[in-house]
Amino acid sequence: MGYEEDRGKLLALVYDLVAKRRLKELPPLTRNYESLPEAIFAEIIGLNVLELVLKNKEGLEEIQVVGRHIFEVRNGYAQPSVHRLPSLKDLERIQQNLVLFNNDSLNPRKKWAEVNLRDGSRVTMTGFGFTSEPTLTIRFYTVKRFDLASLAHPDLNTIDPKMKDLMLCIIRAYFNMVVIGPTNSGKTNLLKAFIAEMDDNERIITIESRFELNLKRDFPQKNIIEYEVDEEDSKHSGQLAFKLALRQSPKRICQAEIRDEDANLYVKACTRGHEGSITSVHVNQLEDVPDAITDMCMQDGRRMDSARLTKRITQYVTQIGFEMAVVNTKRRVVRIGEYSYEEGEVRVKELAVFDAMEQCWTFPGKLSEFASAKIKHHDPSGYIKLQMLGWIVC
Repeated sequence: MGYEEDRGKLLALVYDLVAKRRLKELPPLTRNYESLPEAIFAEIIGLNVLELVLKNKEGLEEIQVVGRHIFEVRNGYAQPSVHRLPSLKDLERIQQNLVLFNNDSLNPRKKWAEVNLRDGSRVTMTGFGFTSEPTLTIRFYTVKRFDLASLAHPDLNTIDPKMKDLMLCIIRAYFNMVVIGPTNSGKTNLLKAFIAEMDDNERIITIESRFELNLKRDFPQKNIIEYEVDEEDSKHSGQLAFKLALRQSPKRICQAEIRDEDANLYVKACTRGHEGSITSVHVNQLEDVPDAITDMCMQDGRRMDSARLTKRITQYVTQIGFEMAVVNTKRRVVRIGEYSYEEGEVRVKELAVFDAMEQCWTFPGKLSEFASAKIKHHDPSGYIKLQMLGWIVC
């Protein structure tokens, strides 16, 4: 998997061997496979019945296997597959094949493995002793590129066309942004859509624990440096990546997911000249983001005034927030909010909200004087457009 050319060669070899032995016309042992060579490939070399799941790859985002049970994730929702693995041994064989072709290991001493495939897909596996049953999760990255116009198209309907204009102004005016949302809600696609709209010549540095954004693949013309960090290796940690990144003259920093270890460094970057940066945080609502980042920063043991730090983060790190969710099988930006710190509290002024009952967005708030002035300075034509759309008070 992930080696389509090699898979094709192996399948052709199986067809050739079956033909030489005059077995080509024999039916496969199970009705699910179309031919005997296909069944042999799936059972010995390939992914067993997962090959049948992959035949219907349209809209397939994840394959989740727990023991013999298979779940297919489409449009953000997991559903039981009609297929089931014959035995746990078959799952263990698939695991060993995947780690073998990706130079990793899964054994009694190391009961997990995580590999990235050539097509950008990520595979996470666990074995007996770490989980009660062997597991396998394959997350596909089939969409190579999104931009805001694509997200606003009726086929996706992730944002309203009016929101696209607001987002473009936010990007061009170098607001620091944060994205939240559950797994499979579309955070990665939104991050990539933002980056698609950024100036190709601006240096962007991304820091990830696993290469998932694949920006150089999708945006080869952009001035992008991608770091993959390993917190278990001090020579390749997130902190070291940040230190090196800051010496490489970045205009913007994209921290795919802010973590405890490097939260302080990200905050420093956002407050010391790297405007227009973006990260994601695992919280339930936008209002929780500044406090969550504050908690991460406080874990390094240094004595800091938490209220003062939260205020600083609110004003300089999380200026604009985007909340993603899956609503009626569609990925939506369900909230856009502008942060402020007033009377000792974090507040979020809602600029756009998705109404699940009416299946449309509402636009209750207007940008602050600070945000309006920032947009007017960096994007005068966008400022005029937002005035016409009602987000800026004339």
